[in-house]
Amino acid sequence: MTQPLWQKSGVQIDAKIMKFLAGDDVLLDREFFLHDITASKAHVEGLANIGVVSADEATALKRELDVLATDFSAGSFVLDERYEDGHSAIEARLTERLGDAGRRVHTGRSRNDQILVATRLWLKEQLAALQVHCHAIAKVCLDRAAQPAIPLPGYTHLQRAVVSSTAMWFAGFAEGFIDNALRAQQTSTWIDANPLGTAAGYGVNLKLDREHTTQALGFARMQVSPIYAQLSRGKFEMAVLEAIASALLDLRRLAWDLSLFTTAEFNFVMLPPEYTTGSSIMPNKRNPDVVELLRASYASVAAARTEIEQLLSLPSGYQRDLQFSKGSLFHGCRHGLGALELVPDLLARLQWNETAMRAAIEPAMYATDVAIEQAAAGVPFRDAYRAAAETAASADQGRTPESSLAARVSPGAGNDLRLDELRGRLNQLA
Repeated sequence: MTQPLWQKSGVQIDAKIMKFLAGDDVLLDREFFLHDITASKAHVEGLANIGVVSADEATALKRELDVLATDFSAGSFVLDERYEDGHSAIEARLTERLGDAGRRVHTGRSRNDQILVATRLWLKEQLAALQVHCHAIAKVCLDRAAQPAIPLPGYTHLQRAVVSSTAMWFAGFAEGFIDNALRAQQTSTWIDANPLGTAAGYGVNLKLDREHTTQALGFARMQVSPIYAQLSRGKFEMAVLEAIASALLDLRRLAWDLSLFTTAEFNFVMLPPEYTTGSSIMPNKRNPDVVELLRASYASVAAARTEIEQLLSLPSGYQRDLQFSKGSLFHGCRHGLGALELVPDLLARLQWNETAMRAAIEPAMYATDVAIEQAAAGVPFRDAYRAAAETAASADQGRTPESSLAARVSPGAGNDLRLDELRGRLNQLA
């Protein structure tokens, strides 16, 4: 391992302790490394603006940072156990190539604000991906909701309840993912604050050009207080995981529906073959493994959020405990976004079994229609309810699934899905 940035003369370094301190940092920092380089370029520009580095040094440093980014992306520079972390690797590379100019690059910053800003840029990227995935899911749902509606049993308590339709099912999840896209957008606005220049959490005795770095890095505002910058670590990460978890909550229920609907007992849905697997022993099996793992993905994100929350039982100021938040954050985002990415194609290609769905619609499922019709004609609803209950077994007389859906004219129901309204909301988020 290269000499740590904090190494002082006369202090011996124990290899076992260093290994424990470094943990998985150097591996996890690969995910944030390009953002760390980007923030380093902005920091160099800020130092040049206040005369800490010369214009020529700034040009050389930024050029070398660009080369490092290219080498890292191409695989010719590997972030590995030679370095304590990604921050150390950047300074070591700049010092190796540029000497004193490389040793000046850390002036006015700490690894504390260095990881904060790299993570913040990465979080904004994750939220942008979340919004794209939720938008795509909602669009597919709206497109399929606009297709001719196929009658589908509507369930409460997992018992047949009323007549529903494939259009209503898709429209419901469409609105859910529109809200999830909106939450991703709002969370991105909420965390869009630049912590670079807060150093270890108390500022520095230099008039750093934080306005410049805020603009250069594309942040909407500066995170003004150095103390709050440190307080926000973990808090902002949890907010991003919560936004992803919100989408996965809807996905979990969608996946549950598909898991049920694909069983032989329901037989309402056929999944695309690519989204199923076989059994290692039972030749007849076609298992909905993808749908089951989509359903399970929420657990990974919820666990990541909980782990970070438990780390935050801390006083103000930086504490090394926060190092452990990186792995939770990365794995939670990776699992969550990876699951959501698969959903648009799955929903676009699943096929409904109309015969099985119609066969599952039984006479009693029209009883609610009967009660409401009588109430609309002037019968007190509770009397109409009791009368309909007594004749539920024959409530289908003169009725069809189509007529039940056509009569459902309350806003959002079968004959008034308001897909244009939902599409308008979605388009506002594009």
